[in-house]
Amino acid sequence: MDRKSAVSYTAAELSARGKQDIPSELVSGTHLIYNSPASLMFNSPGAEGYGVKRAGLSVPDSVMLLVAPGCCGRNTSLISAMPEYHNRFFYLMMDETDLVTGRHLTKIPEAIEEICSFLPKKPSAVMICITCVDALLGTDMERVCRKAEKTTGVRVRPCYMYALTREGRKPPMVHVRQSIYSMLEKRTRDPRAVNLLGYFAGLRQDSELYPLLHGAGIRCIREIGKCASFDDYLAMAEANFNLILHPEARFAAEDLQQRLGIPSVELTRLYQIERIRRQYTAFGAAIGVSFDDSAYYEAAEAEIERFRTKYGPVNFAIGEFLNANPFELAASLLQYGFRVSEIYAAPAPEHYVYVNRIASLSPETRIYSNLEPTMLYYAIGGGSADLTIGKDASYYNPDTPNVPWNSDIQPFGYSGVVSLFWELDQAMSSQEGQR
Repeated sequence: MDRKSAVSYTAAELSARGKQDIPSELVSGTHLIYNSPASLMFNSPGAEGYGVKRAGLSVPDSVMLLVAPGCCGRNTSLISAMPEYHNRFFYLMMDETDLVTGRHLTKIPEAIEEICSFLPKKPSAVMICITCVDALLGTDMERVCRKAEKTTGVRVRPCYMYALTREGRKPPMVHVRQSIYSMLEKRTRDPRAVNLLGYFAGLRQDSELYPLLHGAGIRCIREIGKCASFDDYLAMAEANFNLILHPEARFAAEDLQQRLGIPSVELTRLYQIERIRRQYTAFGAAIGVSFDDSAYYEAAEAEIERFRTKYGPVNFAIGEFLNANPFELAASLLQYGFRVSEIYAAPAPEHYVYVNRIASLSPETRIYSNLEPTMLYYAIGGGSADLTIGKDASYYNPDTPNVPWNSDIQPFGYSGVVSLFWELDQAMSSQEGQR
């Protein structure tokens, strides 16, 4: 392989190797990480979107105390400058003595008391965000939080911003989801209430999931991103079951089942409408109802056909900083008769059900890792895509129409498919209008 070109593999090559033999270049833990402008958007602690810091503040009326060296604290200023986070971020800076002795841990209760005395309203909780420094020190942050909670009388929970655990059993975004639901306390269950777990800003209001659940007799649908108060948040403990919409919420759901006895069902965000229909059928069978999703299915099918008729077999390049599993999205687009020339995302073993389907439909689709050092040599603007999805894909193809598809409010189900193809149409129409 040319050492002056970006390392990539075709879908056929990856499928032939299998999920047990993913090339080391596509596994970030096996090499130095290249923070290209494409990857910085989602890899940096100060990146936009919901990282550990914003996610930790999903609990209404909570505040965050960032315990870290100055270098780790500075990138939080991008977030704390947002109007909605005014007076919600506070800092306990670590000096060299703290790094050596762990002295900073004894200052946490005092810092929490100072925060509470400063704020006009006592916070519902203080989320303690710590960095890789405490991971290397071996800090027992659970114990520190319990002690601080006992000392101050305020709920205190940990949020781990540990890049070192990103590929471990419980990476930061998994742990923070468990942490934000850990304050729920046992209540009488409401047979007509359900929680949607997984996203921090909630679903798009036009998602068919809401009317389908209402049609099944569900009266109250709660999401943490739509809780207006801490009392609304505490009411989530009344749910008859939890609906997991993102795999990183599984640990949180397991914890809620163990502590509060709330069972869970998991749904996957999909863009292949046949699979969406099968999933709703299976979900209905699990809860003893029959969903009539025909109107939503037909609307999504019509939107796809309208786009395909208007533009033909569009060639896509797909990134990973988007509201989709890039491999599932690629497989869906190929199934609809479009082309996918490049995917900028490293596959994990669980993605191979999609990698194998991509290989059968488009064996020459090339797969790159944003974090692989040879991406330094990627030929910017040299791709053949007609349209890109994801901000990272736009970086590699700057002159190609792009749909970022990464809003905080999340798409789901058939309505997500309709919205995506509407935005794809807007991007293509805009490009044609400039010619």
